[in-house]
Amino acid sequence: MIESEKKRFDTLYDQHLRALKLQGLSTSTIDVYSRAVRRLVAYFDCVPDQLSVEQLAEYFAQLVDTRSWGTVRVDRNGLQFFWKHVLKQDWRWVEIIKPPQVRSLPDILTVAEVEQLIAAARKLRYRIFILTTYSMGLRLSETLALQVGDIDAARSRVHIRRGKGHKDRFVPLPSRTLEALRALWARHRHPTLLFPNPVGGPERVRLATTHMDRGGTQKALKTLVAECGIKKRSRFTRFAIRWRPTYLNAA
Repeated sequence: MIESEKKRFDTLYDQHLRALKLQGLSTSTIDVYSRAVRRLVAYFDCVPDQLSVEQLAEYFAQLVDTRSWGTVRVDRNGLQFFWKHVLKQDWRWVEIIKPPQVRSLPDILTVAEVEQLIAAARKLRYRIFILTTYSMGLRLSETLALQVGDIDAARSRVHIRRGKGHKDRFVPLPSRTLEALRALWARHRHPTLLFPNPVGGPERVRLATTHMDRGGTQKALKTLVAECGIKKRSRFTRFAIRWRPTYLNAA
C-alpha cells in the first residue's frame, strides 16, 4: 500500500475505533471488530472502500476454509460495523456470507463434579470462587468483579453490575455461599473487593487495587478440570447447593 493510501486508512481506522467506543461496545468487542478490519486490509493490502462485493466474497471464502465459523461471524459483524459507521455505506452482508445458526447447549457439571473441583483446589480463594460462580450461575468476569457492597445478606441476593450486555441484575444468594464469602473476606478483609488480586502476599492483599487476574484464574480452573479428569467443556452453569461445605477449614 502506498504511503498516501496508508495514511488514508489510518484515518479511517481511527474513526472506526472512535465509533466503536461511542457505541458503548465492550473492550473485547472493540478488539475483535478492529481486528476484523486489520485482517481484511492485510489480505488485500488496500483501503477497504476500494473492495468490490466479489472481492469480499473471495475473502470470506478463504476465511471459511481457514477459520472457525465463530471467527467468520465476528469478522462479518466487525466489517458490517465499519461499512455502516465509518464508510457510511450499506454493506450487503447477507449476499456475501451468512454463517449457519448454531445453537449448542453447554455441558453441565454435576454437583459431584463441582464438589470434586472444590476439593481439588489448593487455595481457599479458588474454592470459594468455584462455589460462588456455580451456585449463582455467574460468568467468570462477574464473579471476579464482585464487591462487598454487592452482597445483600438481609435479602439473600447479590447485585451483579454490568453483566452481559452491560446490564445489572439481582441473583439469589444461597446461605452456604454467603457463609463461604464471609470466610474468605475474613482472611483478606479488603475494604471493597471480594476477590482481590493476591500479588504481594497476604500482608498486602488489603491494598490491592484490582481483582484476581482473569487469565490466571482461567488457567487455574482449566488445570483443576484436567487434574480431576473431567472431560466436559466446563462452562460455569447454575445448579442448586444442597450440601454442607467441608472445605472452609483448609488454608
